[in-house]
Amino acid sequence: MTHRPPLAITCFAGAEAGEWRVDSNTPVVGAGLARVAHVAVGGADGVWTLNGTASHLRYTTAPERLALRARQEGLGRPGSTRAALIPIRKSEDWWAMAQDERRAIYDAGRHLPIGLDYLPGIARKLYHSRDLGEDFDFLTWFEFAPDQEAAFDQMLERLRACAEWAFVDREIDIRLTRS
Repeated sequence: MTHRPPLAITCFAGAEAGEWRVDSNTPVVGAGLARVAHVAVGGADGVWTLNGTASHLRYTTAPERLALRARQEGLGRPGSTRAALIPIRKSEDWWAMAQDERRAIYDAGRHLPIGLDYLPGIARKLYHSRDLGEDFDFLTWFEFAPDQEAAFDQMLERLRACAEWAFVDREIDIRLTRS
């Protein structure tokens, strides 16, 4: 039997202190989260906590993975003083579909090509939460320089126009500035 290391869980804690100051906390679909002053990444205590794991790329083909690796830069760049934490939950109708049906909707909306249009200016990481029993299915984390905020807003507008967003039943847009 092969031993697998335990899942690395990342916690985003909405609290009164943390490395990221909350600029806005906007419910996009469904209920919002309590207002807090900061988000601590890796924090364990807060008014609310969101947990996720950065597992393997589930909807990405090998050529897509290569394209991402060629263009994407990592998180934590000194100039990336802005961030967005966007927790998303999809409807039970989404999860009732087979993997290939979900992938077809994902492809039809051109989700990945839209994201590629904004690399390397916007760095991102996806955390999976559904299998952890959390309130959200995904926690999307983005970091970017202040001059990339308009591009980030445009990217979100394009993504939210995709067919797969019809299956989102809860989404919150939390904008942050590094403290």
